[in-house]
Amino acid sequence: MRTHLMRTLYTALTYAAQPWVRRKLARRAQAEPLYGAWVEQRFGVYDLAPWPAPGAGRAPVVWLHAVSLGETRAAAALLARLRERMPGMRLVLTHGTATGREAGAALLQAGDVQVWQPWDTPTAVGRFLAHFKPDVGLLMETEVWPNLVAGCAQRGVPLCLVNARMSEKTYRASRRLRGLSAAAYRGLHAVWAQSQADAQRLRALGAPVQGVLGNFKFDATPDAALLAQGRAWRAAAGRPVLLFASAREGEEQMLLDVLAQQRPLASPTPPLPFQLLVVPRHPQRFAEVAQRCAEAGYSVGLRSQWGEAPPVADVWVGDSLGEMALYYGMAHVALLGGSFAPLGGQNLIEAAACGVPVFMGPHLFNFAEAATLAAEAGAALRCADIADAVDQAVATAHDATRLHAMQDAALGLGAAHRGAALKTATEVAAVVAAVLSRTGR
Repeated sequence: MRTHLMRTLYTALTYAAQPWVRRKLARRAQAEPLYGAWVEQRFGVYDLAPWPAPGAGRAPVVWLHAVSLGETRAAAALLARLRERMPGMRLVLTHGTATGREAGAALLQAGDVQVWQPWDTPTAVGRFLAHFKPDVGLLMETEVWPNLVAGCAQRGVPLCLVNARMSEKTYRASRRLRGLSAAAYRGLHAVWAQSQADAQRLRALGAPVQGVLGNFKFDATPDAALLAQGRAWRAAAGRPVLLFASAREGEEQMLLDVLAQQRPLASPTPPLPFQLLVVPRHPQRFAEVAQRCAEAGYSVGLRSQWGEAPPVADVWVGDSLGEMALYYGMAHVALLGGSFAPLGGQNLIEAAACGVPVFMGPHLFNFAEAATLAAEAGAALRCADIADAVDQAVATAHDATRLHAMQDAALGLGAAHRGAALKTATEVAAVVAAVLSRTGR
């Protein structure tokens, strides 16, 4: 009874919030125009021809939801393995953010389609499922929505949570809303978790965890051309390159404050003892970050304005998408964004794949497993705060023996933990085979 009441209240709130969603999208579209495109898709209205109903000869339809950029990049490894096991499958790829959708376009093949995630009302979810008629739904990492789960269950669509993770913080919040969240997790068809800790928390909420298969992000391969170009620019830099990777709001100012404290009093803007490269996590902040660095007295070179090589400047700002392999290739060492402010950290696995040592702050709850593995392997170091991280990173960049040891450890970390995408694709293909058998296809 309590569960039904909470779901009813939640549903009423999602309907009531729709005007607010439209206003929010309009505001975000001012900085990122893609948020203003195909808005009606978010409410289950499509200008696409309806897909054929399940029947003999119809290729399997796999719906995969990757909400943002990180999930979309991780999904690439899974999709490659799924296409090997189900040649001719059609993909419905959904996202919630502009960066996710932009990156996801590169994953499409002939016959695939890309649309926005339906807002979590029964109406929008019902329209989405009726239009695309997926044989299986795959949610990446954390994206469990009550009405989405219920809609799939009502229509017999097996909905699976893949590469699943759940931080302690999210677990505590889900426990507080157990009347709503537990029904959603119980309604999933299957869950494959990244780690034993994730699996334990998910099971405690009623999720049908079928196994612990690891993290897809270890299966991602950096773009070789971008990595090589970055390394060539690193060699030409003439001094160590310190990358602040996926920096989040407020963290760049933390770094600038640390650098200001290290300036000699007689020289307000001395040359930095390293080349600083800052890559903000969110594109709407590119201009703001460049302005902050300039106001702090540093010369700034924007990636969007580089010619054949980076300019001579105190700070390079990576204001582009899809080029993290280039930026990691340029770096001797990296600071991990999101880990110095209480934001939970960002993914450090791509840094490891590129052989870049990472220096992490104290806030790592969103990527605790990967951070622990990296630290234990010697590929990363936990630091007390950003000042400590800068000191440790710069010292490492100037210590060839320590730098090479951490670089080798980073490369070894990725090699030791590959295979999650292959294992998950095998499990998903079995789910699809069961659906096809049940429907006589």
